[in-house]
Amino acid sequence: MSAFLVHLMRHGAPQTPGLLLGRTDAPSTPGGIAACLERARALPFDALIASDLCRAARAAEAIGEPRGLPVALDPRWRELDFGDWDGLAPEHVERPAMAAFWDDPDANPPPGGERWSALTARVDGALAAIPERNTLVVTHGGAIRAALACLFGFEQRHLWAFELPYAAVVSLRIWPGAGRTAQIAGLQA
Repeated sequence: MSAFLVHLMRHGAPQTPGLLLGRTDAPSTPGGIAACLERARALPFDALIASDLCRAARAAEAIGEPRGLPVALDPRWRELDFGDWDGLAPEHVERPAMAAFWDDPDANPPPGGERWSALTARVDGALAAIPERNTLVVTHGGAIRAALACLFGFEQRHLWAFELPYAAVVSLRIWPGAGRTAQIAGLQA
């Protein structure tokens, strides 16, 4: 069995950074898309997948066009749904509720939002569907952290320790088959 690379890229900076953007379909800035293009330039990949939200999809389309690669949109790569908090700045959420969420997002999901376990379940399904060839996935910070939880068993408190700025890339080497094994092959922040 031969390993293949999966590059998980966080979308470029949105027009209003710092908000809890889950299902909100906020576009990236032109500079955010340019940062993704620059980051992708040296990455080896033969397939291109993206979240269907425009801040990820538009960057993937810009990356794929010069390579002649179509983009497969997959909603399983969306960000965590922040429910009633979606589109708000964290400081506009009651401090105890926000702290409880960061401490345990599965036990304390946003009102009307998604539990962490639901995010990891859908990202795990998306990971399993990746073709066994070098692939770039343009997605969101929460989905990247969920992928790391699925592949490596990281706990929440460990995942929050990863800084994932806009256009960051986490490269993974994955060996297919039963018991899917992986290693972190690189991080470009």
